[in-house]
Amino acid sequence: MTRYLTLSLLWPGLLFAQAVDLRLPISLDADSTYYDGKNSMLMFQGLRLSQGQIGVQADEGRASKLDFKDSIWHFEGNVIIDVEDGHIECDSADLKFTDHTLRFASIQGSPATFEFKRPGSDEVTYAEAGRLEYDLVDSVVEFSEDAIITEGGNQISSSYLVYNILERRINAQSSGDGDEKVKITYTPTNVDPPSEDVEPGDENP
Repeated sequence: MTRYLTLSLLWPGLLFAQAVDLRLPISLDADSTYYDGKNSMLMFQGLRLSQGQIGVQADEGRASKLDFKDSIWHFEGNVIIDVEDGHIECDSADLKFTDHTLRFASIQGSPATFEFKRPGSDEVTYAEAGRLEYDLVDSVVEFSEDAIITEGGNQISSSYLVYNILERRINAQSSGDGDEKVKITYTPTNVDPPSEDVEPGDENP
């Protein structure tokens, strides 16, 4: 039986996507590059790619053509993706470009880690998962494989989480089997501790 849980949370750290102009020029540099004619593949070592406030670097990168009009780029090894107020580290990532614009990112890690800082605040939202599917057009992020999102002591974990950036909503899904249930940990804030001056039985009626 599949279980669903939709939450409206005060976790807007992923709103960085709305502030990035994805139509800006793309720049690329690498420590070395070569062409694999057998597989019709361009190979890069020490690759760094940037577009506006988006930056990607990796030990290795490859693509079927040096073109961002319609292509998928694969990055592998110590992959770092930086965006406005956000930082992602993972083992590998596939980025899809259409009309010279980054449209979709598929990210894998063991786990991949994500840190986001909400605008105007020093508080950091932390997330981790084995896999991330990020649709930059619809501003929706799908976390799977032991997904966890934490902020300010509050945490939600599940085998599958969907974060709608524009609506600031998380949909948590679980099969309900074993340890795969949706788990939420809430830490109260601004709670006064009980007074140590009052002995049991001394309270006023």
